[in-house]
Amino acid sequence: MPDEEVLEEGVLNPVKPEIQDPLLQALLADEPAAAPVAADTPQEQPQAIEPEADEVDCVVIGLGAGGAPLLARLAMAGLKVVALEAGPWHTPEKDFATDEKAQDFLFWNDERLAAGHDPLAMGKNNSGTGVGGSTLHYTAYTPRPLPDDLHIRRDFGQGEDWPVSYEELAPYYEEVEQFIGVSGPTPYPWGPARRKGYPMAPLPLNSAAQLMVRGAEKMGIRTSPAANAALSARYYQEGVGWREACTNRGFCQAGCSNGAKSSMDVTFIPLAVKHGADIRPNSFVTEIERDARGYVTGVVYTQNGEQKRQRCRHLFLCGGSVETPRLLLMNELALTSGQVGRNLMAHPGLQVWGTFAEEVRPNKGIPGGLISQDTHRPAGADFVGGYLLQSIGVMPVTFAGQVARGRKLWGQPLRDYMRQYNHIAGINILGDCLPHADNFMELAEEKDARGLPKPRLHFTAQENEQRMNAHAEKIMRGIWEAAGATDIWAFQRYAHVIGTARMGLSGDDAVVDANGRAFDVPNLYISDNSTFPSALSVNPALTIMALSLRTADKFLEQQQRRDVLRKPTP
Repeated sequence: MPDEEVLEEGVLNPVKPEIQDPLLQALLADEPAAAPVAADTPQEQPQAIEPEADEVDCVVIGLGAGGAPLLARLAMAGLKVVALEAGPWHTPEKDFATDEKAQDFLFWNDERLAAGHDPLAMGKNNSGTGVGGSTLHYTAYTPRPLPDDLHIRRDFGQGEDWPVSYEELAPYYEEVEQFIGVSGPTPYPWGPARRKGYPMAPLPLNSAAQLMVRGAEKMGIRTSPAANAALSARYYQEGVGWREACTNRGFCQAGCSNGAKSSMDVTFIPLAVKHGADIRPNSFVTEIERDARGYVTGVVYTQNGEQKRQRCRHLFLCGGSVETPRLLLMNELALTSGQVGRNLMAHPGLQVWGTFAEEVRPNKGIPGGLISQDTHRPAGADFVGGYLLQSIGVMPVTFAGQVARGRKLWGQPLRDYMRQYNHIAGINILGDCLPHADNFMELAEEKDARGLPKPRLHFTAQENEQRMNAHAEKIMRGIWEAAGATDIWAFQRYAHVIGTARMGLSGDDAVVDANGRAFDVPNLYISDNSTFPSALSVNPALTIMALSLRTADKFLEQQQRRDVLRKPTP
């Protein structure tokens, strides 16, 4: 292990120079790799669950950014809640190695089918598995959208507006930022003034970010340290205790081994457990049961190979923008609007790479250290919406794959180029995307290992996304040229599957209302980025968490009103 990754004694426990990759351990020992050992935590101990369990107030399916915050809120309100997560409960310090290939178990590795002119990459690009969901391997980039992000139709006459305003979401953005410990600049250079600044100072800028500052300044583009849900100093977390600071090892997408990254497993989920939430890992839901009125009455799931049933009064579906519509379509639920699986969007995420004379070491530091939102609504643009610019760090195996696909390099030419890895830096965009009839998710006839239909995602970048990419590529190439880069090239990609069960004002053209409640099914709620009416020109995680808390609050308000109505008049 490199010396710079060994922590100072007295600050944290020193990192032991041991081999963490299970596959490498097995190879060195000349024996077959053992299956991952279940985490030795109270939550991972076998639980006595009856096949016909007692009815609970709420079942939450999925424990990522959409499910974990509302689970904590419901548990804190005293409700009896059960959370079903398809993946296992991980222990970061034991399970998360500084090794890309050893961490593939964090991704949703069930096969998903991709179609269209620009087929979307699945797995680590979009979904996660385990208690914590995709936040286990997200890069922790958590900028807020700007207010007009939620009104793209109002401003451009295309796309869809949100049925909830920025002003309604702002208190929830603040609550999430303060609770999980977002590191960022105060004041923030773009958007309206905020009541509170970020609770933590920005993380240090890595070399790629510093080079981007150099080039952007020469082009007159403002930059700022980005908002990242990773701790720049120790932070006290309710339900967890003290969490330690980021060590800048740069392997956020391979899991944070010391809990500095604010994934759900070290933030909202421990809080939920503290207040009595029942977490059931390795539980894959296949059926949603209903009564004669169409109300959800329970779910059927498989846990460790055994089929079980859990009855509930309310269901919160938080499986993400692929598994949520898949469950709805398989169970023919909430389909009246015809919008389930429709309106699939994906953020344009064009990357531009350059080679520098100085050493960059692109895997070091927080991957997305720098941001610019000067391109949020660029003057004279020939497209709808806008995008942000961010510096990017990258791990070597991931980058080699992109080079092979993007530059069509194989064999010795690929090896020759990769020898420059420590001198390469990147910038990328994260841009809005318009819904289009050609972009949707459906159930395929092909079955997976469980005998369930595989999801098939159709995506083709339309003229608006193509124009945005062209505009952004010109700017990013200019930044790198100004910074002194050579051998500049672009890699086209799309990130984050969004919008397959969108929210709206009416059940005629939306699946859920502004509070996440299904128009067709009064006791069904959806909380994940499938409900986004538009893609937004920022990463989705912070907004998913904010909406999750708002959905929980609106649900609890409704239950309180019902309780008042039920009380007998004195």
